[in-house]
Amino acid sequence: MDATPPPPTGLAIELEPLVTRVLAPNASPYTYTGTQTHLVGTTDLAIIDPGPADDAHHAALLRAIGGRPVTAILITHHHRDHSPGARRLAQETGAPIVGAAPFALSDGGPRADAAFDPDYAPDRVLADGERVSGSDWTLEAIATPGHTSNHLAFALHQTNALFSGDHVMGWATSVISPPDGDMGEYMASLEKLLGRDDRVYYPGHGLEIDRPQRLVRGMLGHRKQREGQIMRLLAEGARTIPTLVEKMYVGLDHRLRGAAERSVLAHLIDLDRRGLARGNGEQWRLAAA
Repeated sequence: MDATPPPPTGLAIELEPLVTRVLAPNASPYTYTGTQTHLVGTTDLAIIDPGPADDAHHAALLRAIGGRPVTAILITHHHRDHSPGARRLAQETGAPIVGAAPFALSDGGPRADAAFDPDYAPDRVLADGERVSGSDWTLEAIATPGHTSNHLAFALHQTNALFSGDHVMGWATSVISPPDGDMGEYMASLEKLLGRDDRVYYPGHGLEIDRPQRLVRGMLGHRKQREGQIMRLLAEGARTIPTLVEKMYVGLDHRLRGAAERSVLAHLIDLDRRGLARGNGEQWRLAAA
């Protein structure tokens, strides 16, 4: 995180004529300054990621909507800092909830990412390439699994903008937490975005990204660097995930240690699938060792 003062919560801030942002008051080590809800359109609206079920944020969204019709409430993924606010908003506006597929996960292991929204139930699931339109906007679903298995980004055709959810954020890389998070899918989704020509990203957390291809290229390089660190450490002998994290993340905020361990696990699972590493209990080693 940087030292820039956080933006105010609850205020409708116009990012461009078709896009307005409202920040939810749920700042944390995993959400940065909070979840950003985006309103798209002028006469009728799409609401992207209404955020947590928070009374103050709900009231702020209603003020920003200002009585205009809401055509659709779009959800990038089913984490509780993104989707729970959709239910109340749908009840009060009559808009359908569309976007990411519903998903139920039973995971007995420790979780470091935002918890899942168990009540998420969209009216319509969008497949890759499907569109939702209003009077002056068209949003296309771009499948970007990795952070979660059902993650979508939304491309605004009128202005060549992309709402990147948690796949690409404006402050840190995403937590990839197995079994729902998948490092191989995450890397493939980054490659997919790298092949696009989006002008700007509006992420779920952090400031807008004005040179998105440059950032995506850097994120791919960062993940490959982490993979290389793991391979070099395993070449020295078998290690547990906590010992890998200790070597790889020097000076890490202790509140983020769990997230780092889940991301390292995601890398190890990906390496195992590719025949490069093997796990035995808590110990991991190179496949050839």
